[in-house]
Amino acid sequence: MAHFVIMGCGRVGASLAHTLDDSGHSVSIIDQDERAFRRLRSSFSGNRVTGVGFDRDTLRHADIEHAYAFAAVSSGDNSNILATRVARETYHVPHVVARIYDSGRAEIYQRLGIPTVAAVRWSADQVLRRILPEQSIAGDFRESSGRLILGEVNLDAGWIGQPLTAIEQATGARVAYLTRFGEGTLPRPGTSYQQGDIVHMMMEVKTSDEINRILSMPPVKESE
Repeated sequence: MAHFVIMGCGRVGASLAHTLDDSGHSVSIIDQDERAFRRLRSSFSGNRVTGVGFDRDTLRHADIEHAYAFAAVSSGDNSNILATRVARETYHVPHVVARIYDSGRAEIYQRLGIPTVAAVRWSADQVLRRILPEQSIAGDFRESSGRLILGEVNLDAGWIGQPLTAIEQATGARVAYLTRFGEGTLPRPGTSYQQGDIVHMMMEVKTSDEINRILSMPPVKESE
């Protein structure tokens, strides 16, 4: 099981904390207002941390050094982005996501390599798709026979700069489209995977676990 740090104990933050806690993961949830923790049920086994989510002492108290993922879901765009950048750039948390109310800023943050979700599309499910690998294969679409599924996949940083055709060759699946700078983009010949891209692939359900395993590791280098 992995350790997750959540900033913001509002409706979405509490929902995330409960879902991850129920799945057996370790969870620390941060909020500067101690009263916000009243949203957590009494059976919540995670760590409640009172403080500012981008303060390093607060983050260390939340055990950010061992976090698999960090989700900033407070009500402030600037706080969410700042906290997410600290988590990624200072503590090298591999999976981060920030809640954004101002969708006009999304492209700027995507260029920083920070996955964002605008508030109009915001839900706890959208966060889980970005920080919990087993949720990312849940799929956006399943065709009628149930054999094929379209879903987001998580890629190791080693795939950055690799052509999408290399991803397809390694997995046997097809890249349907990318979400780049907050917008859907159809891949073209020569399109490469960039930092911050969200990759949506069409794949066979029976191969989804193997595809997830392949993409969770750097691409295999060809022997010279």
